[in-house]
Amino acid sequence: MTKIAVIYYSMYGHILRSSKEIAKGIANAGGKADLFQIKETLPQSLVSQIGGIEKPSIEEIPEITPGHLTEYDGFMFGIPTRYGNLPSQWKSFWDQTGGLWANGGLHGKPFGLFVSTGTPGGGQETTAISSLSSFVHHGMIYVPLGYKNTFPLLTNLNEVHGGSPWGAGTFAGADGSRQPTELELELHRIQGEEFFKTVEKLSK
Repeated sequence: MTKIAVIYYSMYGHILRSSKEIAKGIANAGGKADLFQIKETLPQSLVSQIGGIEKPSIEEIPEITPGHLTEYDGFMFGIPTRYGNLPSQWKSFWDQTGGLWANGGLHGKPFGLFVSTGTPGGGQETTAISSLSSFVHHGMIYVPLGYKNTFPLLTNLNEVHGGSPWGAGTFAGADGSRQPTELELELHRIQGEEFFKTVEKLSK
């Protein structure tokens, strides 16, 4: 069976919830996804001070290691923005994949992205764009969300929502208190479903 890993970092819980919706979408398409969390690099005292949630235990959701990556056929990456770019926790992990880059261990493997930002101007698209260089250097294949199955949702002007053709997204609010809406969650489920279908086609 095609193996998909959903790998995320979440300070306030938005990307964690989005990751679970992505996994539901993959399941809807007949697949199965394993969830992994990026290791926290900040001291817990600082995480608590800035309002971060308690992370799931590694028994519930394991921490990803570079070695895990070779076991999977495709990846969905959950990335909260920091100034329109990868957070340091994500960068720290990806900087450990030099060995895989050297031996081409991830070459040709497909990946997709989903994001969380504080506000509409916070980097829904630029976070995805900024992150691509890291994955492209490995020769990985980017599978964007696109508009084919999401046009009515992405172009909905009746409510504020995250997401773009680059990938599903949600807004956390300036203080992190806003939670993903049903429209945003549906975007994530669609992305998970369509990503799995695409990986299945590529693997044939």
